[in-house]
Amino acid sequence: MRTLFYNAQFFTGTELLTDKVLIINDDRIEGFAEPDDAGLSGLRRIDCGGGLVTAGLIDLQIAGGGGYLFSSNPNPEALARITESIVATGTTGFLIALPTNSDEVYRAAFATVTGCADPSVMGLHMEGPFISHSRRGAHAPELIKQATAENVKRLLSEASGTIQMMTVAPETCPPVVIRILRENAITVAAGHSNATFGEAAAGFRAGIATTTHLFNAMSPLHHRAPGLPGAAFLSDEACASIIADGIHVDYQMIAIAKKIMKERLFLVSDAVEVNDRGAYKHVRQEDRFTLPDGTLSGAKLTMLDAVRNCIDNAGIEKFEAIRMATLYPARLVRAADRGIIAPGTRADLIILDNEMRLKGIFVNGVSKLKQ
Repeated sequence: MRTLFYNAQFFTGTELLTDKVLIINDDRIEGFAEPDDAGLSGLRRIDCGGGLVTAGLIDLQIAGGGGYLFSSNPNPEALARITESIVATGTTGFLIALPTNSDEVYRAAFATVTGCADPSVMGLHMEGPFISHSRRGAHAPELIKQATAENVKRLLSEASGTIQMMTVAPETCPPVVIRILRENAITVAAGHSNATFGEAAAGFRAGIATTTHLFNAMSPLHHRAPGLPGAAFLSDEACASIIADGIHVDYQMIAIAKKIMKERLFLVSDAVEVNDRGAYKHVRQEDRFTLPDGTLSGAKLTMLDAVRNCIDNAGIEKFEAIRMATLYPARLVRAADRGIIAPGTRADLIILDNEMRLKGIFVNGVSKLKQ
């Protein structure tokens, strides 16, 4: 079915279009047209109420929602509830994050994601188990492993192609492991790492493409020891995700990182969910999640919150903030049909009002906003 979106501004990811209408054909973008095009009569029409239409948001690191933490509930029912909750916030594509865990949890998660047909679930972000003990953050220390070619190959065989991203500590992850991950089309990220500047830079040269939640759970940026953040700043190609809640990272530090990294910096929510069982027990606080002992364990944040925070508190221009949650993460994981509005891409769209509030959500051209 062909559908026409009208009465809107359209931000494609590269340009802002006004006085146009957008045509989708079933689950794909067909293109833009003039509003008075005589060939458009008879199409289903959606009035966007003068709002802003952009590609749906993309989150490469979210661990739960809808009352479920995936690592404690790695089953189809929980993933369905998590997905419904995430999509309802305007995030139309995501990697479900799986922190360092047991082989049993991994196998259950692999089976669940393999059997999931929901187009919003893009795969798994394995946050561990090959990370640093000293920068583990909320990760369970007894489940951290040393990366070897043998155990990585075994993990990938069991995963059956569900892993799209993996966070590793470059100082403990030999180049052969990074090569194996890249050969399996996995985006490798540096995080939960105590890497020196030299170790991090060597990891980027070996093929690590990004960092996981810049500044958090990693060696600090210091004037005598630039650490992992310094290596990311000086790299010509390495990207970095950042949590824009003003808690994990000060907004002015986000502004500094953005000024240095430009389009290499993108947003993640790192959102978790209340959970009282398994390896990860999260307690909901007013503005964050913590472990029972008070350790910061995850964000209470949506991707649209993060976009608004970048605009309102970090001085980032509105359309650039939107790109940080659409085009840039999609490009990093080579999802060429997401994060942008262009002929042939997915009809995953959101409609925003002047205050950047959500007014419409479409996944594969189907409305997902509950009235």
